[in-house]
Amino acid sequence: MDPGAEGVTALHNFIDAFRFIGRNGQIPGEPHLPTLVHLTFKTLEIAGLAMAIALVIALPLGVWLGHIHRGSFIAINLGNVWRALPSLAVLAIGVAFLGIGLGNVLLALVVLAAPPMITNAYVAIDEVDRDLVDAARGMGMTGWQVLRDVELPLGVPLIMAGVRTAALFVVSTTTISALTGYSGSLGDIINDETSYHLAGVLGAAICIAALALAVEFALAGVQRALTPRGLKLTARLEGDVAAPLAPLAPLVTGVG
Repeated sequence: MDPGAEGVTALHNFIDAFRFIGRNGQIPGEPHLPTLVHLTFKTLEIAGLAMAIALVIALPLGVWLGHIHRGSFIAINLGNVWRALPSLAVLAIGVAFLGIGLGNVLLALVVLAAPPMITNAYVAIDEVDRDLVDAARGMGMTGWQVLRDVELPLGVPLIMAGVRTAALFVVSTTTISALTGYSGSLGDIINDETSYHLAGVLGAAICIAALALAVEFALAGVQRALTPRGLKLTARLEGDVAAPLAPLAPLVTGVG
């Protein structure tokens, strides 16, 4: 096919996809279908439940291991192996134990979300300046107080980076729920091109992308709110100092 014709076809497909979104997921002349708004909120509900479970499991484990400075193999290496497990493989294994349904979907999503949160939480706490921790202990703080008042506030940016990464993974992968026979997410549209046609599949994919971006921006706001003011000022000052020196970087490198 002529490249120009392919481009026109692709443009028409995207126009039809946005029309599908504008019709809230309804197909003219077809029976009433679940609306895009309903399926989007159901997708967010599944993703939120999976993230809540992963947060309860992963963050305390990563923070505790970082606080005691042990278990780097579990937090980093094992986490990377866990992250490499394909979601579909986890679904297939989960069928044997949980059957087909929401429980199996949540298992796959939690397996996907936990590793980046464990790794980032561990690194965030483990790499807090030891001089600050020693100074806090010298002031009579207990281990719990050091963790709560020193390590956690300083580790917020890196911890939240792990949460944001996990949230993107989970939101964009929630569509696999349709493969387990659990209906009620945007995956129902993506996996049913016969009923929704290509415009519907593209429209649902666009909604998933938009939802992932919305979650990312929301969590970025949470991170900004939780980050201590001192860290924000330090980062801003470092940026102000580094900016004038940036043009000199090639010269310094060349001298080396």
